[in-house]
Amino acid sequence: MNHVKKLLNGRSLVLVGMMGVGKSTVGRRLAKKLSLPFVDADEAIEEAAGMHISEIFENFGESYFREGETRVIQRLIAEGPAVIATGGGAFINDITRQSILDSSLSIWLNADINILVDRVSRRNHRPLLHGKDPETVLRDLAEKRDPFYAKADYMVMSNNAPHERTVSEIFATLLADKIEI
Repeated sequence: MNHVKKLLNGRSLVLVGMMGVGKSTVGRRLAKKLSLPFVDADEAIEEAAGMHISEIFENFGESYFREGETRVIQRLIAEGPAVIATGGGAFINDITRQSILDSSLSIWLNADINILVDRVSRRNHRPLLHGKDPETVLRDLAEKRDPFYAKADYMVMSNNAPHERTVSEIFATLLADKIEI
């Protein structure tokens, strides 16, 4: 754990990937093990806007949300080091993605669509899924987003095992590469 923290060299560790993959849950555990702050970018956006993401989407639309998301993520990176969990669409934005790649270490948490469908079906708070079939939406999103996620520095699979296993996989991936983070 200390080896990974040293390798970060003052940079943030940013988790990217589809909704439901476990970025926030895994991120909290990673931050704890690294003795770094954890920030959920969606929560930071809600705090900055003074409203829920679903309200931002409803009142102002997705493009307005994405502009605010970019500003918040850039601020979070500048305030680092921290472990930052981004929203599913954040890494798709060219400016946001470049900010993350230039100043942080990015990890794409990936998962099988069936796992994602199971996870997102447990709660009803995701604006992109409102009134739609989760599997259809997630498959469409994955087709569009996976090429962008693949630009992350690393990819780690998230599965139905306990989240601690994903955390261990992240540490193993970083240490195996002996990266100069």
